[in-house]
Amino acid sequence: MVTFPNSKINLGLNILNKRADGYHDIETCLYPILWHDILEIVPAKSFSFVQTGRTIPGEPTHNLCVKAYELIKERHSIPNISIHLHKIIPMGAGLGGGSADAAFVLKMLNHLFSLKISSHLLKDYASLLGSDCPFFIDNLPAIASGTGTKLELYELNLSKYYIIVIFPDLHTSTSNAYANIQPKTPENSLKVSLKDLKKWQSHLHNDFEEPLFKDAPTLSDIKSQLYDQGAFYAAMSGSGSAIYGLFEQPPAVRAFQKHECILRSLALPA
Repeated sequence: MVTFPNSKINLGLNILNKRADGYHDIETCLYPILWHDILEIVPAKSFSFVQTGRTIPGEPTHNLCVKAYELIKERHSIPNISIHLHKIIPMGAGLGGGSADAAFVLKMLNHLFSLKISSHLLKDYASLLGSDCPFFIDNLPAIASGTGTKLELYELNLSKYYIIVIFPDLHTSTSNAYANIQPKTPENSLKVSLKDLKKWQSHLHNDFEEPLFKDAPTLSDIKSQLYDQGAFYAAMSGSGSAIYGLFEQPPAVRAFQKHECILRSLALPA
């Protein structure tokens, strides 16, 4: 069985407060985009995990795909499998690629072995793997709150627009990003800010941008370049370092060829 775990962008990201447990309460809109990894799972005599494409740092046993398999195997009767992950989505980009891979493993195992696990329970499992993982179970636009695992589907269709995602091969640290944030309550709730696309540039903000742009001016330059090329909205995704721009017409990709970039329609994944 082969599937194509996709990535996501954050439309606005408000850091509201720091919790007693050390985590932060956030508010963000997660939107799936068509930049995929490739994931194959087949039954096997013994478990194996093979990863190709981009190099993922760390031991293979620590990969979220392996952890997703182990989580299901602890709770349900399933045989050994062979996993092949071909990595295309860059790591450390704020695009949720690793979280998507893990969530798709959960969904694939549920389908492959007819486990009949409900979507609600799959999200509970996914939340044990990472804060972005539950989003990829439904894989639909959603408002994420709390630590990012509380999801509310949000009706938003950007399919008539285009996105350029630029990855400057600069890895940002989520923990360092949070350490330099001063939580605050925004003037408008995210739902209010999302209502009018024409006001996104002035009303929709990613709180991680200010501290990270100070440390990495390249990110700010890329965002400015996207606006110069006609984007109606540009922002950093998550805690970075990918910067994206939304366009009414497909822009010329050659303007951004200094960095790795992709151009896609904003159609939702099938």
